[in-house]
Amino acid sequence: MEIIARATIVFWLVFLLTRGLKRRSLADMAPFEMILLVVLGDIIQQGVMQQDYSVTGAFLALSTFGFWITVMTFITWRWRRARHIMEGVPIVLVADGKPIDSALATEHMPLDEVLEAARQQGVDDIGKIRLAILEVSGKISILQDN
Repeated sequence: MEIIARATIVFWLVFLLTRGLKRRSLADMAPFEMILLVVLGDIIQQGVMQQDYSVTGAFLALSTFGFWITVMTFITWRWRRARHIMEGVPIVLVADGKPIDSALATEHMPLDEVLEAARQQGVDDIGKIRLAILEVSGKISILQDN
């Protein structure tokens, strides 16, 4: 029972931590950030399992994480408001060729990252961007003027 309680607490701590972090896709992460994810995984494992290396302990911890993921998936599927709270909402970073400084500041995103995403999508001038949207996945979608 102790493993289930620890796994539940760690699950929600990881959820809150990831909601507070900057949105990024794995492809956009710096090497240091990738290393931190691996280290975080080890810290989580130690916090959940402590000295229990049994198959039963691993099963209980994984089952608890699986249970909470299933619950969150159902809640976000069933209620739109919960989805917005748990997953976030897309944020407009550039509108009609003009950067929205408050949105960039909120996401701690330099304009250079938006311009890089625009170049990757074939847009060479910020003035040609109708909308640049930071999706909940961390990807930046660029819609350009025709």
